[in-house]
Amino acid sequence: MTTFPNDYAERVYAGVLGKIIGVYLGRPFEGWSCERLTERFGEIDRYVHEDLGQPLIVADDDISGTFTFLRAIEDYGFDGGLTPQQIGQTWLNYLIEGKTVLWWGGLGVSTEHTAYIRLKQGHKAPESGSIALNGRVVAEQIGAQIFIDGWGMINPGDPERAADFARRAASVSHDGEAIYGAQLVAALVAAAFVEQDIDKLLDTAISFIPRDSIIFRMIEDIRAWQSSGEGWRATRQRIDDIYGYKCYGGGCHMVPNHALIILSLLAGGGSFSESLKIVNTCGWDTDCNSGNVGAIMGVRNGLAGLDDSVDWRGPVADRLYLPTADGGRCVTDAVQEAVRVINAGLQTAGQPAMVVKGGAKFSFAFPGSVQGFLVRSGDIAIGNPDGAGLQIQGAGRIATMTYPASEMRKGQGYSLAASPTLYSGQTVRAKFAATKYNTANVQVSTYIESGEEETVTIDGPSLDLAPGQAQTIEWIVPDTGGEPVTWIGAQASTHEGVVTLDWLTWDGAPSTSLLRPATGEAALSTWASSFHAGRATEPGSVGCVSNEGRGMAITGTREWRDYTLTARITPHLAATVGIAARMQGLERYYALLLNASGQLQLIKRLDGERVLAHKPLAMELDHTYAFSLTVAGNRITGVLDGEPIFDVTDEDRPLETGAVGLIVDEGSAVVRDVVVRA
Repeated sequence: MTTFPNDYAERVYAGVLGKIIGVYLGRPFEGWSCERLTERFGEIDRYVHEDLGQPLIVADDDISGTFTFLRAIEDYGFDGGLTPQQIGQTWLNYLIEGKTVLWWGGLGVSTEHTAYIRLKQGHKAPESGSIALNGRVVAEQIGAQIFIDGWGMINPGDPERAADFARRAASVSHDGEAIYGAQLVAALVAAAFVEQDIDKLLDTAISFIPRDSIIFRMIEDIRAWQSSGEGWRATRQRIDDIYGYKCYGGGCHMVPNHALIILSLLAGGGSFSESLKIVNTCGWDTDCNSGNVGAIMGVRNGLAGLDDSVDWRGPVADRLYLPTADGGRCVTDAVQEAVRVINAGLQTAGQPAMVVKGGAKFSFAFPGSVQGFLVRSGDIAIGNPDGAGLQIQGAGRIATMTYPASEMRKGQGYSLAASPTLYSGQTVRAKFAATKYNTANVQVSTYIESGEEETVTIDGPSLDLAPGQAQTIEWIVPDTGGEPVTWIGAQASTHEGVVTLDWLTWDGAPSTSLLRPATGEAALSTWASSFHAGRATEPGSVGCVSNEGRGMAITGTREWRDYTLTARITPHLAATVGIAARMQGLERYYALLLNASGQLQLIKRLDGERVLAHKPLAMELDHTYAFSLTVAGNRITGVLDGEPIFDVTDEDRPLETGAVGLIVDEGSAVVRDVVVRA
């Protein structure tokens, strides 16, 4: 039975933090041996990314897969009966082949890539990940457990249900021992909400997997070895001898790495830092193993236990990337993702969602949370000791990223497919409060930075707050000339006082050009795209090429609701061209399409494709068409070359919000003048 402890929300946030801290800690030396790590660093008791010349905050499959595949529960209405087939459809919706989330290592090499190909071929989950279809070695690699922590977080105190959800999710891509490892990790996370004793947690978790499995036997062996008192390094050697990589095929098998998770939990003494130190110093798939341990121990220990000996949170500042076809959610943070996980748990259990400060994007809802805000300039400090808001002291600028411009993409191991989260024409709101203990008025204002290559700073309105006064700023983001908004923040001059940023948010559909004033591929840099970008000769235009199947590019965010999208498209050799609205990924959208087969169509893509309206119309190659698609409520209106063609009301599971997109099927087209208007 699901049990929501009083501190459920804070424990989920601690689990999300633990996951990303663990991944960032282990990422720079992924694949190293225990011997190599020991020789270089002694023990991994700190971040070592700078020693290896790598960034700390990176896009990583362990993080992206965890919080992307969990979206299935929200996308399918928080249904406790969620099926493997629906989770498999979630893969197809959010993954851009060869670009996002996964290691695209090839059929029969990368387990997840293999499963993706099977899904594309029409094999439904769990067949897509089965031993029968893909072979035992491929099906039992590590991926099943690295993406699984969230299923434990949405089932607090109910490890049995968490293990069942984990089985469904893991079976999309894995089978056999990999399923058991995934079930065990999810059960540990779920049980950690209500149980502190590590041995009891393990007793609970292993009760959900077969007693004759390798995972079960291995855990019993590790417990026996650890109880001998020889120390974790001696146990690590025994694991290598009996369950190590040499005993299993493939590049990164589940069994050896699962063993290191169990070892670190048993030898870590309940300490977050000690457990991470052990699992990382042990080597092998360090970011994966460390991420799982961080999630388990984060939930178990809560926020207070994350900083038991090391400042793990400060350098991270809640930041993470989720590069998917939903590019507007790429730049996110631990608070926003935790709130989504919390609400998935609550709503799946039939409880109302948690709404913090009216649903503001930046609520600073948990002690220590800063939601990616960093000092940009000046002598200024920030903090959030009690979760009431971001305290600002000094004079200067602070900001949080809204889009990773080209400089921020350097050093990323995975493709950083991203769209901005904030656009021209949207309304920004922020509430500031000066403490009653201030000795003088404080001055504060909001501002944005924009530009892919060169930064332009645009100041918003300012406030002059007397001691104890609180006030809200509201302003519309001005036209940036098609350049992305990259940062939003505050400029403050508090002298001897403190001002608190209580919350910050924005809403409404934008009014702006969506192609950058650049030529060719650079014009499409703020889109999550599956296109092979071709040549275009004028600024603000792009050649879109799809060599096979449907090519798509998406920009915007899931929150956009009512707007009109317009674009001029010139097909050169294409089966279909068009534009899309309310895109929630590659498999969920409305589109106005012109086909070479002689049809203009208004279609809806949601668990298959349905034609809402159609009209005979021959496509003329090299002719430029003016497309317009308006969504307002559940009404969809299509216009071509200024002539209203379709006006349809969708009453059957209407798509209520989403981003915008461009579509070219099997061919090429030049696209220009892409504009969205609220």
